[in-house]
Amino acid sequence: MERNTQLVGQSSSFLDAIERASRAAPLDRPVLVIGERGTGKELVAERLHRLSSRWDGPLVIMNCAALPETLIEAELFGHEAGAFTGATKARPGRFEEADSGTLFLDELGTLSKPAQDRLLRAIEYGEVTRIGSNRPLEVDVRIVAATNENLPRAVEEGRFRADLLDRLSFEVVTLPPLRRRTSDIPVLADHFARRMALELEWNQWPGFSAAAAARLLSYDWPGNVRELRNVVERAVYRWEDSERPVDAVQFDPFESPWRPIGEVTAASAASEQQSAMATATAPASASPAHDPLSCADFRLAVAEYEKAILKSALERCRWNQRAAAAALQLSYDQLRHAMKRHGVIGGERQSA
Repeated sequence: MERNTQLVGQSSSFLDAIERASRAAPLDRPVLVIGERGTGKELVAERLHRLSSRWDGPLVIMNCAALPETLIEAELFGHEAGAFTGATKARPGRFEEADSGTLFLDELGTLSKPAQDRLLRAIEYGEVTRIGSNRPLEVDVRIVAATNENLPRAVEEGRFRADLLDRLSFEVVTLPPLRRRTSDIPVLADHFARRMALELEWNQWPGFSAAAAARLLSYDWPGNVRELRNVVERAVYRWEDSERPVDAVQFDPFESPWRPIGEVTAASAASEQQSAMATATAPASASPAHDPLSCADFRLAVAEYEKAILKSALERCRWNQRAAAAALQLSYDQLRHAMKRHGVIGGERQSA
């Protein structure tokens, strides 16, 4: 299985996780890979396979969340012809396909209870039974599983079998989110940008401008490395001058002045932040307290100015307070506190 993405990073938290996976790879034991979406769990699973004695065997990948509950067991364990409606011929399951190799179960936490029961038996006894058959088949499979769910909590809540978790957690590799490995952001951004520049047949990679690099560092990256890759590659391919450093970075690909009108969300309000702020600061002449030439009370002028900014931003966001908070780069609680302090309530401002 060829990959066009590698494990790239130099932060200690990331290197520690990769070192743990590398040490566990030669051992023929199950490994759990834990991490948020986009942190590279599948790449770690591939590393575990390639560094094991099973490297020349199959690496079979199954996303447990991609199939309806009624088909997961058939997909895992296979079925005989006529086992259920639509089963016109026998089909081997993923366990059989992964025989002598590695089976990577992504989104493990979404498995149904019946599938968990059968998975436990397959791990304990090394055999599976196709749906519609009474004949068990021996399989030699190493399990690597991944999830972004808190499995111990799922056990406490009765959603996941404790004995199955015990079987799968010989080693647990937890990948840090990108926001906790900020030193890797410039390294990863440069890596993805150079690959895109090569794909676009640029003569050289001019790098990012200081402003663009600062924006990449200050962003929270909820989608982690996968999101970073998309943002960087989009920025490079949209940049028309391969001789100048890339200066434009767009985090939200849906940002557009022609975005369909609907409920205003924090994300859409944030994308309109500059125009919202421009509108918010416009009423400088609405009160004499705003005029520096006639101001006789500094604190009153500041308070009136803050009121005007709050009201203007709320009006622009149709009085959606979460959207207005995002437009002003405030938390929701900060906005609520400011509204209470200045008497801005509902759709109108009460007198202080």
